[in-house]
Amino acid sequence: MALTPRIAWSTPVAALVATTLGAVVFVVAAVLTRADPAGALLLTVAALGTTVVAALGWLRRPRLAVYDGPDGTADLAVRELRGTSRFGRAELAYVRVSRYPRLGRRIPLLEIELRESDRLLVFGRWDLGADPAEVLDALTVHGLVPTD
Repeated sequence: MALTPRIAWSTPVAALVATTLGAVVFVVAAVLTRADPAGALLLTVAALGTTVVAALGWLRRPRLAVYDGPDGTADLAVRELRGTSRFGRAELAYVRVSRYPRLGRRIPLLEIELRESDRLLVFGRWDLGADPAEVLDALTVHGLVPTD
């Protein structure tokens, strides 16, 4: 089992830094507007939400990675809050890119369905830091896309 991934995807550091700084700005603004209780409350809620998004982004890096498996094939690792889960090709039911309508556009999402647990893992551009179609191509090259 390799300690370093062959390839990995996660939210870009610059985006996480900007989100963290945004949370700090919301906190400062909430403190400075304490004369307006409604405004301070809204800014506090915004600060909490932004902090949660930033913390999740930092804690789940890398979000998706390809490692060398024990038998020489590739394993897919998914970082979640409870830790990292690794899956071999045989454990994957399908890996595909689906496009869903959102705000008048069709947004690509990488979908990975697991065989045994019937779990569906969904990753967007924010999670991967790359176009989901490019990630699918890389997973195909590493032999992690079932063909049956």
